[in-house]
Amino acid sequence: DDGIAVAPVLVRDDVSVEQPANRRALGATVLVEKIAGAAAEAGRPLAAVAAVAQRAGDAASSMGVALSGCTSPVLGRPTFQLPAGQIEIGVGIHGEAGRRRMVWSKADKVVEMLTTSILHELRLTAGARVLALVSGLGGTPQHELYIVYRQLHHLLDKAGIQIERRLVGNYITSLDMAGCTITLMRLDPELLALWDAPVRTPALHW
Repeated sequence: DDGIAVAPVLVRDDVSVEQPANRRALGATVLVEKIAGAAAEAGRPLAAVAAVAQRAGDAASSMGVALSGCTSPVLGRPTFQLPAGQIEIGVGIHGEAGRRRMVWSKADKVVEMLTTSILHELRLTAGARVLALVSGLGGTPQHELYIVYRQLHHLLDKAGIQIERRLVGNYITSLDMAGCTITLMRLDPELLALWDAPVRTPALHW
């Protein structure tokens, strides 16, 4: 309305939703915003920034798991309740419940399940290079996120997939939800260069 040119970029990396057109954004949002910001900082025109941002989003897939719902400020209570001994698979970053529930399992098994779905969606094979993000959902300690990353690294190394860059921490959260999301983005030289470009924000700085 103020005469400022805009362009849409859709981030739909949540592989827990079967229909791609209905998917929501998870961890890839952070990666897309960083890459778009670097392209804009380099002086690229709006159309070019939007194009590379969309390409980055299309190159990423994510899946999340929760051990609890988040406490909604409006409701004053968790957005969903989990029965004892169960975890929620396929949660969103705004407190949404997942797609299904399963009996509590060890972290390595859960990470393998999430990673398998992501690899299948991206059709990653030996020799691929990726950016890996393990983000807490707000209520998971950092050391537990490294347990998740350890297994993710093991699985990708076994598959011959190279993790070129990594982030482990609370980068895209759902208030106090216990759990995490795993995101993989297929890298090419342009996306890697834009990711490596200098950045200075509260969450990312290099």
